[in-house]
Amino acid sequence: MKIKFTLSFQNRLLNQIDYIANDSPIRARKFYKNLILKIKQIPKKPLSFRKSIYFNEDSIRDLIFNGYTITFKINNDSIEVFGFVKEQSTIED
Repeated sequence: MKIKFTLSFQNRLLNQIDYIANDSPIRARKFYKNLILKIKQIPKKPLSFRKSIYFNEDSIRDLIFNGYTITFKINNDSIEVFGFVKEQSTIED
């Protein structure tokens, strides 16, 4: 199965890499490398990832990586990676 990255995913990821690199270029490279390695594992067992909390569709799943949610869609012949969101905690009074 081929992995496809949407332009919006690529832009969000590169913006985050740039942000991390401002503090530590080495950490930014490590983050990018490890994230891509994790994404490359998706086609082996795409249904093992949790059903997306953002979409009500079984073919859309979430990969959690270092506090980020990477959302992808399982198609017949490909995996489309389209979401990149930093997890946010909510504070309740």
